[in-house]
Amino acid sequence: MFFLLILVLLIKKYLKMKKLFYLLFLVSSLGFSQDIEWDPKTTFDAVFDIDAVHTKDGINYELSASGNAGPYGKAYLSYVFTNHNNSNSNGEFTGFAWTQMGENIVKATLQGVYKKEGKVFKMYSYDNTTDNNKIMIVSGVVDFVAQTMKFKVAPLE
Repeated sequence: MFFLLILVLLIKKYLKMKKLFYLLFLVSSLGFSQDIEWDPKTTFDAVFDIDAVHTKDGINYELSASGNAGPYGKAYLSYVFTNHNNSNSNGEFTGFAWTQMGENIVKATLQGVYKKEGKVFKMYSYDNTTDNNKIMIVSGVVDFVAQTMKFKVAPLE
């Protein structure tokens, strides 16, 4: 009986310590979290027409598009969409973008994830540019039926 009483007291103490640990973890996590803020001064819209889409294996798809990338003017994109987790509704992509502004050529590597939502796909991307080594954060919607890609773009500060 004595051992049972000690065991019950230890379990109660363990549960209190476990709750305290989780509480401390939650509070410390909130202190290090970061919200992404879309600064209206630096955020711009980028709108593209899908020029071509093709696949060689029915699993991976390649896309090319052209359009207006806000302050960067006319831009050209190419993507490779993959699905390494064999999901029916989401996957990942890599790509490349370039634009010419006068004598300056700006290039970017594109990498992110996509998710099918109804008749459109949502894309989220972090893009590494040659424009003063800016990293851009991008979110947008791709409509393959309308052949459009519409993004909100901002430098990651």
